[in-house]
Amino acid sequence: MRCVYVAICILLVLAAPAAALDQGLAGQVLTELNLARSAPRSYAGFLRSFRRQYHGSYYLLPGSDVRILTNEGTKAVDEAIRFLSRQRPRLPLRWSGRLAAAADELAQEQGRSGDTGHTGRQSHGMQERIERHGRWERQIAEDIGYGPSDARNMVMQLIIDDGVPNRGHRTNIFSAAFDTAGVACGPHPRFGSMCVIDFAGGFRE
Repeated sequence: MRCVYVAICILLVLAAPAAALDQGLAGQVLTELNLARSAPRSYAGFLRSFRRQYHGSYYLLPGSDVRILTNEGTKAVDEAIRFLSRQRPRLPLRWSGRLAAAADELAQEQGRSGDTGHTGRQSHGMQERIERHGRWERQIAEDIGYGPSDARNMVMQLIIDDGVPNRGHRTNIFSAAFDTAGVACGPHPRFGSMCVIDFAGGFRE
């Protein structure tokens, strides 16, 4: 049985080998985000089911023999379940094609380089990328997930936010400050797949 270590400060998780991803994955991720935002208490049920895959500090995804090691084990999952059980529903995020284009700049670059993080060597930082595609309003933020090749596991990992002390990815997902988002997903040479989610409190293209 192979083991991998999940080193998370921007959510690093191992999944299937790099392959052509479902072209609809970005849209599925936004749908999943909106499901979590609009029905957080119901969404907690998915995390309760996921928790059963844990064995101490690692978990196994269905059909896989790869041990995915975590920083916090079930502690982070339990904390996320408690959060969801108290969280008020939020309005769904609207899709922005231009925010998705900004996210895609980083996804494409890291898909070639194997880098991680919010600043690309060519595409540069989040704000610069977003402002190339339009004018944002009020506030912007970015989540990046590496590993899962399906929308539910991608969003659950961002909500659990294992190893991230301020749970920043989760905070972005449930922030009432955001009403618009764009998502771009693609292969990643180190972690199999990745998704970049750019949020805004409004966006003029």
